Amino acid sequence: MMDHRTLFLSIILLPWMLSSAAKNRFLEVKKPKNEIVTISDYDTLGDSDTSPVAGASTDDSELPTCLLCVCLTGSVYCEEVSPEMTAVPALPKETAYLYARYNKITKITNKDFADVATLRRIDLTGNLISEIEDGAFAKLTLLEELTLAENRLAKLPMLPAKLISFNANFNRLKTKGVKSTAFKKLDKLSYLYLGNNELEAIPPLPESLRIVHLYRNNIATISDQTFCKTNDTHYIRANMEEVRLDGNPLLLAEHPKSFLCLRALPIGNYH
Repeated sequence: MMDHRTLFLSIILLPWMLSSAAKNRFLEVKKPKNEIVTISDYDTLGDSDTSPVAGASTDDSELPTCLLCVCLTGSVYCEEVSPEMTAVPALPKETAYLYARYNKITKITNKDFADVATLRRIDLTGNLISEIEDGAFAKLTLLEELTLAENRLAKLPMLPAKLISFNANFNRLKTKGVKSTAFKKLDKLSYLYLGNNELEAIPPLPESLRIVHLYRNNIATISDQTFCKTNDTHYIRANMEEVRLDGNPLLLAEHPKSFLCLRALPIGNYH
């Protein structure tokens, strides 16, 4: 009786068990591989191809500047950058306005602005600039405003022809460091700020000037031709609105003919 029962179980159950095992193995083989999803570590997302830093559409040459500074359309703001900025940064193309104030820039080279001919305004106030190579601004044909106040300049380079405003207050400019043609040919220059320097003479000034600040220098004398034309008694310097000569070792009362062509007397010491 036991043999028949065993035979019965073997005939009925064994095929069923084998069929079930085979089915399970079949399902294992067919199991989709993508059911196991690997989630990226958040700490490594910045290194992915889709991050702003590594994206293929981003110009790598512009990244350092625009990570350290604020880059808006046409404008770059690099003020009091940390870590310290010791040189003019590489600028995105088509930059029109650069503000790199209060950093540790020491020198401006001919290469710094060679590829950014679109610049209209540069402000480098409060750096440590003691040297500017003579052709540093040569290609900036659109530059209208240049501010180099609060630096360590003893001489000036050649300036762009279309400048409207130039500010070099609080430097170490000396007369021998300012060429006689430095401003004379700038026929659009309206605002010239050279206060708190070491100038001993007033350089030739363009007719276009409206405001000139020369306060707190070492200017001890001026001539009748500094502002006027001695051979033309009817000449009036129509554009000039303000001349500041206060803080110089200069007694203006000793040079009355020097101001006959001006609409207003210079600000300074008359007694």
